[in-house]
Amino acid sequence: MTHLERLCGARSEYADGTESRGVYLTFDDGPDPHCTPDVLDVLAEHRVPATFFVIGMFAVDQPNLIRRMIAEGHEVANHTMTHPDLSRCKLAVVQHEIQTASKAIRMACPKAALRYMRAPYGMWTEEVLIASARAGLATLHWSVDPRDWSCPGVEAIVDAVLASVRPGAIVLLHDGCPPDELRRANHARLRDQTVSALCQLIPALHDRGFSIRPLPQPH
Repeated sequence: MTHLERLCGARSEYADGTESRGVYLTFDDGPDPHCTPDVLDVLAEHRVPATFFVIGMFAVDQPNLIRRMIAEGHEVANHTMTHPDLSRCKLAVVQHEIQTASKAIRMACPKAALRYMRAPYGMWTEEVLIASARAGLATLHWSVDPRDWSCPGVEAIVDAVLASVRPGAIVLLHDGCPPDELRRANHARLRDQTVSALCQLIPALHDRGFSIRPLPQPH
């Protein structure tokens, strides 16, 4: 199975073939006590939903943020327990990463209705697809990646999304950092560009006739 074929096993957009202009905001690598509250505040101000692909070890540390996400109408999804490159892991390790993350999320908030899983770094393998299916989770990639994690500048993030977005697009953003990145740098303000970009992106998408929606039921 090629990388492209594996990637096709994870949905990257939700175009429905109608006149609908729905798009979907997703955030990876949280919850983070420095950034996630600001992201949630912006989403609340504009009354739009998002899906947060959370790292299990952070869910353990920040259960109040998991509960806030769900209380405010957002979806929480699985981004593994420790954010490893799953393409380097055997099936048993992949299964453990996914299963323990789901347990951590449910412990933080039993109301969490886990439906989706996203592989760290977008590294989809046959083992990841198998383990996700066994865990009852649909796999979700993305179609728009402004590389906000690299801090390219607020305007660069906004411009990259608006240049690529189309009906059904799944937009990848970040409200935190992987554990190894946290150990290397002071991350307190690392996602400020993402928050500022989000303040511009939401009204810009609305101005272009897009509707920001919750992810559909996987099928």
